[in-house]
Amino acid sequence: MISYSIYKNDTSLEWVTFVHGAGGSSSIWFKQIREFQKHFNILLLDLRGHGSSNYQIKKAFKQKYTFKSIANDVIEVLDFLKIKKSHFIGISLGTIIIRQLAEDNPGRVQTMILGGAILKMNFRSQVLMRLGNVFKYVLPYLVLYKFFAFVIMPNKNHKQSRILFINEAKKLYQKEFIRWFKLTAEINPVLRWFRQKELSIPTFYVMGEEDYMFLPSVKKVVEKHSKSSKLFVIKRCGHVVNIEQATIFNQQVLDFILNRNCQFK
Repeated sequence: MISYSIYKNDTSLEWVTFVHGAGGSSSIWFKQIREFQKHFNILLLDLRGHGSSNYQIKKAFKQKYTFKSIANDVIEVLDFLKIKKSHFIGISLGTIIIRQLAEDNPGRVQTMILGGAILKMNFRSQVLMRLGNVFKYVLPYLVLYKFFAFVIMPNKNHKQSRILFINEAKKLYQKEFIRWFKLTAEINPVLRWFRQKELSIPTFYVMGEEDYMFLPSVKKVVEKHSKSSKLFVIKRCGHVVNIEQATIFNQQVLDFILNRNCQFK
């Protein structure tokens, strides 16, 4: 089982599960824990090979990495803790894991909050993936990761997010990075399906206005999925919205979850 930690709220029966992106860990949610624990029980996860889950590295090598199998890792923790339903909050690649989990287990998901959501790989991101595939066995993974981080989070105000993710990525192994990178081979058909199919689960996209690689496609999907989805764009903010603009992120997400019953009336 992947590593997890919980923060209990004895006055609430509801859970919020946080899912980080590739190269991160549960530590990226440090600006959310205090505010969300006031209202919910919190479940923090370290995905395969990340954070405290990296001790399972040899076992994980024997398994093929797919979005479905990684989503099933999350379900395994929920089942172990006897959590029947949860709100899910994800960032970057973690949003794809949540969307896959909701596809396979819609009854387990109360709401989806997708920060820095990835719904389509634009031309620049496709070029990045191809370059990565060419050099993933040649260059040290950290060199590639730093390059990707600078392309996705290029501005001065993105520096804190960039440094945090690079520092977390240092805890990965080269082979583990390659395993995650190989997921890009299946990302396009998965994202195409997600863009086409609207789920009935209340979904809140929180994007930075400077997230130029991923914001345009999210805007189009929210227009198409208007019955279930809403979008909030944070000004002067890049890809990692929960870190760069934590106060605004927390306020908007808590408002959405706590008032979800009237969001789409």
